[in-house]
Amino acid sequence: PRVPRGHLMSVQSVCLGWHWQPYAYTRTADDTDGAPVKPLPAGIAGLARRAVSETFGAEAGARFAPDAVIANLYAEGAKLGLHQDAEEPSEAPVVTISLGDSCVFRMAGVDRRTGPFVDVPLHSGDLLVFGGPNRRVYHGVPKVHDGTGPHDLGIAGRLSLTVRETGFD
Repeated sequence: PRVPRGHLMSVQSVCLGWHWQPYAYTRTADDTDGAPVKPLPAGIAGLARRAVSETFGAEAGARFAPDAVIANLYAEGAKLGLHQDAEEPSEAPVVTISLGDSCVFRMAGVDRRTGPFVDVPLHSGDLLVFGGPNRRVYHGVPKVHDGTGPHDLGIAGRLSLTVRETGFD
């Protein structure tokens, strides 16, 4: 994807359910081939619901209706700058599933991109749920530790699946 200032992001993205492009969601991949977006797999939605239930309680998990996944592939040297998921009207939590290489997941504040930062190490198989007052926190991935993922996983780099409820119809 291209950011609004025109340069390409260093991650490669594929979307399910809804297509994200900076800074909008559509049902077709308008900025690539225009094809309809593939549906969100039920298994990924179920895993995300369980994560929300374990983090915020059974009632929150039952209300959570994920309808989009942004899959970001971080090849060697890729990173993701601090940003805020502000395009979605939903206040529901975001679930990040991390596969492959370990990374630093950085959070700033809801109304600031600057420090102090909270850096969370994420490893292959980790799930991170952020919601409540942190739902709109500025976050990014400043560092991927290349070559640290499980060799039998079959991917090079880091694959991040961010599962979300957009709030769109």
